[in-house]
Amino acid sequence: MNKRTMLKTAFLAASFLTVSACSTTGGAYKDTSAVKAPSSDIVDTAVAAGSFNTLVAAVKAAGLVDTLKGEGPFTVFAPTDDAFAALPAGTVESLLEPANKAQLQAILTYHVIPGKVMAADIAGKTMSVDTVNGKAINVDASDGVMINDATVTTADVAASNGVIHVIDKVLLP
Repeated sequence: MNKRTMLKTAFLAASFLTVSACSTTGGAYKDTSAVKAPSSDIVDTAVAAGSFNTLVAAVKAAGLVDTLKGEGPFTVFAPTDDAFAALPAGTVESLLEPANKAQLQAILTYHVIPGKVMAADIAGKTMSVDTVNGKAINVDASDGVMINDATVTTADVAASNGVIHVIDKVLLP
């Protein structure tokens, strides 16, 4: 495709998006294109949800708050408080100790992939995906969505710098 054709295609796509972002009301167009993207980043979104207190505490203890508040985009597979509570007794407390910061960072970065991946992007697919940790996770979206042996219970929680998918287990590298 040459440069001129690419520009025409981009212009047509932009025109289509502008027209689709409008709705008819009383014979006049109401522009709905000003719908705002989420204003909260991944960390603030997790805090506001109220079911990720352990995850947020772990992110703070691991020194990853600034990273997850950064530009991104990131896709985070976020274990709930119940998922952390299901770990063997004493595991969370041990991981939160300063001496185990590197291990905690390795576990948390195993829950993050670079880029913004929505559920529709992977529907019906199975794949292996590299995490920020450097190790791969297995994604199976052929019937629901599984990340290794964890189930995605809520998908596509939008944040200003990415997306959160809620999972029911803590992923261990």
